[in-house]
Amino acid sequence: MFGPSPFTKEFLRGLRLPYPFRTKQESEGQFRITQLCELTEQYLEPIFVKEIYRAYLFSANAHDGQRRGTGEPYIFHPLHAARILAEMHLDYQTIIAALLHDVIEDTPVTLPQIDKSFGSEIAEIVDGVSKLTHVQFNSQAEKQAENFRKMLLAMTKDIRVIIIKLADRLHNMSTLEGLSSVKRSRIARETLEVYAPIASRLGLNDIAVDLEKLGFKSLYPTRYRILSEKVKATQGNRWRLINKIEKEIRRRLQAEQIDCDVFGREKPLYSLYQKMRDKGKSFSEVMDIYAFRIVLNSDNVDDCYRVLGHVHSLYNPVPGRFKDYIAIPKVNAYQSLHTALFGPHGMPIEIQIRTETMNAVAKTGIAAHCRYKNDATVTNAAHQRAREWLQGLSEIQRKSGNPLEFMESVKIDLFPDEVYVFTPAGEVMELSRGATAVDFAYAVHTGVGNSCVSVKIDQRYAPLKTPLENGQTVEVLTAPWAHPNPAWLHFVVTAKAQSNIRSYLKKLKHNQVINLGRSLLTQALVVASTKLDDVPQEQMRAVLLQLSLDDLDTLLLEIGSGARKAELVACQILSEMGQEGNTLLEQLADCQFHYPLRIKGTEGMVVALSKCCYPIPGDDIFGVRTGRGVVIHTKTCKNVPIGSARDSGTLVNVEWESDIDGEFPVNVRVEALNQKGALATFATAIANMGANIENVKISDRDGLQSSIDFIIDVKNRHHLAQIIKRLRSIELVSRITRP
Repeated sequence: MFGPSPFTKEFLRGLRLPYPFRTKQESEGQFRITQLCELTEQYLEPIFVKEIYRAYLFSANAHDGQRRGTGEPYIFHPLHAARILAEMHLDYQTIIAALLHDVIEDTPVTLPQIDKSFGSEIAEIVDGVSKLTHVQFNSQAEKQAENFRKMLLAMTKDIRVIIIKLADRLHNMSTLEGLSSVKRSRIARETLEVYAPIASRLGLNDIAVDLEKLGFKSLYPTRYRILSEKVKATQGNRWRLINKIEKEIRRRLQAEQIDCDVFGREKPLYSLYQKMRDKGKSFSEVMDIYAFRIVLNSDNVDDCYRVLGHVHSLYNPVPGRFKDYIAIPKVNAYQSLHTALFGPHGMPIEIQIRTETMNAVAKTGIAAHCRYKNDATVTNAAHQRAREWLQGLSEIQRKSGNPLEFMESVKIDLFPDEVYVFTPAGEVMELSRGATAVDFAYAVHTGVGNSCVSVKIDQRYAPLKTPLENGQTVEVLTAPWAHPNPAWLHFVVTAKAQSNIRSYLKKLKHNQVINLGRSLLTQALVVASTKLDDVPQEQMRAVLLQLSLDDLDTLLLEIGSGARKAELVACQILSEMGQEGNTLLEQLADCQFHYPLRIKGTEGMVVALSKCCYPIPGDDIFGVRTGRGVVIHTKTCKNVPIGSARDSGTLVNVEWESDIDGEFPVNVRVEALNQKGALATFATAIANMGANIENVKISDRDGLQSSIDFIIDVKNRHHLAQIIKRLRSIELVSRITRP
């Protein structure tokens, strides 16, 4: 460590006197803040270094007497976090916020105090990093998810929030020994599943690698120890070969007068472990790959391609293993040329080629703009990619129903194995590996995803669930009447697509429940020849006040979902309108049998046709209220007798609309002689009658006869009767029933 400058010595000497502590531990802390000041003085103005020291005094005073699980004074933790950020040359506000990031959570200091002492900008950053400490949660998982959601939302306002949080997590991971094994495992898993991927996504590669290493070591200590021992055992021979290849590459590039540095690099332990686990490779297979990085001592992009040509002439390239991340950067603004070669004796070699600035961005991602803040290219590239991702997170958060769903969506979004496709205009779109045309549509725009009906891939029509491949041109066709299909959730892979589809379906069901509630209440009011729209607003407000509800939609939502009975609500409404009497409720209860609720069977998710009796238009039916709406049964259904529904108070009198257009599934059981070709004969007869077969189940009754259950789509009872008549005309059939 270099010695402190005259300025650092002078202001530290002046500020040491008012400092209130004189313990041995504090002396060590004083030494550490001196190091931090020396480090920040390399790139910050003296006035800002002085502010950092003032923040240290404020934090140390707030944390006085507090100790971490390791036994050391608590102030050591924010100092280490600040030091990590200072090594990345981040601005003084970030360093100060890191020093203060735990004072709101762990000390009596309030946010207004920080605002008054250090300004609103630093106060907002500290608030974003702080956890929610005064809110009660139902579970630890919900608490973690809500804290994570709050942090990411703060990050959308100021990216420095997550950078501080990552530095905080990095130091915490290095001091886990004071915690229980259960807590260590939970924190390590969270680090590997969330924080390391976030660091990688933001281009903070050095932090990501360190987090993965520490998380791997804490979560799988035995695997970490065995793997690290194996790596050490093979290091000697590997480095001799690496040095040999390094010299050959350097010699060739020097001959071409290309100024660059060549590094042989080791793959991180966690990366080796992932390859062994995910690809089923042995340790020797993974360690057979030799990796090198060539960093140009200039920012001339053309030189990268020149270097690529020279290494390809030195060693033969492996076909299909070249990736150009300079022309098409990764989502975190990472740029580099990647190529694989057959080295000496056929050894596989991986090489990365990049400029000096690209190397800085590859290591520190969005933090690189502080080091290269006069370079608009670096600033805009890294920040634009980060902003696009953060905007996507904001949209996912708005569409998510709860913090746990949001966190799961973010986890999906944090593990992309990229695929690059083109819009018809030639714009490059980056998606997760396995993404489909629907994922592409939502990546273009939420409106495009919600209204897509078909897709063209390379000018040819393809199913919406088709997985996309690199280099394809994708064109989405939309229609104003189209809307998301629930089946899309089975094949979309991106978090944005999933959250938007779920959000639409929730909103759709919400509206359907309200409409059902309106129909049930209207049905109940018929006894007084009253329509819901004719109820005076004053009387309706009085009823809502009695029920402690905010508006009519909330009331209809509760009726539609089964939380309130339409008859009781109608009784209150009519009472407010002056219709008194002991028989009013009885009249309302009987009224629905004179004025049944008319349905089409296509009302959506809140009116469902039972799968036990398969009601179709023309059947005598009744409804049963559930927490999800109304389920329709035939009056002959054995599973839910109409009498039991009436006794339980869940009965809804319903009947089919007179004009219904659509197809409905029904179960038809055919008992027939067990002969070769019988199934084909029945299927042909059904198809000739204009019905589609959804499912077939065959069971043998004895050696001579079989029982075949067909689930077929019919228009109504008349259509079903025609199909049954046609099946009965087949000699093999002995009996036909509806189970």
